[in-house]
Amino acid sequence: MAEQLTIMAVHAHPDDEVISTGGVFARYTAEGIRTVLVTCTNGEQGDAPGGIKPGEPGHDPNAVRAQRLSELQESAALLGIEHVELLGYRDSGMDGWDGNNDPEAFTNIPVDQAAARLADLIRHYRPQVVLTYDENGNYGHPDHIQANRIAVAATTETGIPAKLYYTAIPREASFEVFAELRARGLTDLEPPADFGTPMDRITAVIDVSEHAQRKVKALEAHASQSDSVPFLQMPTDLQQLFFGTESFTRQLNRTPDAPDHETDLFAGLR
Repeated sequence: MAEQLTIMAVHAHPDDEVISTGGVFARYTAEGIRTVLVTCTNGEQGDAPGGIKPGEPGHDPNAVRAQRLSELQESAALLGIEHVELLGYRDSGMDGWDGNNDPEAFTNIPVDQAAARLADLIRHYRPQVVLTYDENGNYGHPDHIQANRIAVAATTETGIPAKLYYTAIPREASFEVFAELRARGLTDLEPPADFGTPMDRITAVIDVSEHAQRKVKALEAHASQSDSVPFLQMPTDLQQLFFGTESFTRQLNRTPDAPDHETDLFAGLR
């Protein structure tokens, strides 16, 4: 009997599941593929209710953890994610924050120790496809970098996944969205020249346009986190454009029939 098709994403914090992988979660669940989210930290270094930042009076990491894990469950339900696995490590905070120095912070956990726990989950669910961030955590966050390290190590150790992908934000398309936002007077931000991943390095572009508004709803579920606000303030047509595809760079492929450029992460596996 053939193994059930399964996709697993390894993310650092509650809310990370939405932007880069929420659409593929929704799409593949709708196609009958088993979906698994591994969230490595509890998000203690996020905003407290009322937008209170870490280090400010009234920021209670325990309250933040409870809030963010509750929001995660709501988001996962909106995206149709079947299985949510929590590794439960402490959020390290952004690069340079005091939280980086906590010995219990995810970034300070030995890679082999955390990777062994993830490897157990891979053996349990046996995903053919694993998703995570690139080696720089997409933008340098210590927990994203650590998530990459353990995902690569666990994939290698188990030898089970047929494919490993890194999430990618297409550089050229992002510049177009920002240009349109500026033209409409909705922002004055201009991303740096090296923002995102050039299209010539992206190997998979997945159409998730049918599920774009589910991603918006999932972001709304993470109401405590101000990072989501700019996306939620976008006009609906730009949300549809920005959230309508998800892009990846393939790092491992044990499937000889998969094409070099994919529109399906399960190409060659079905």
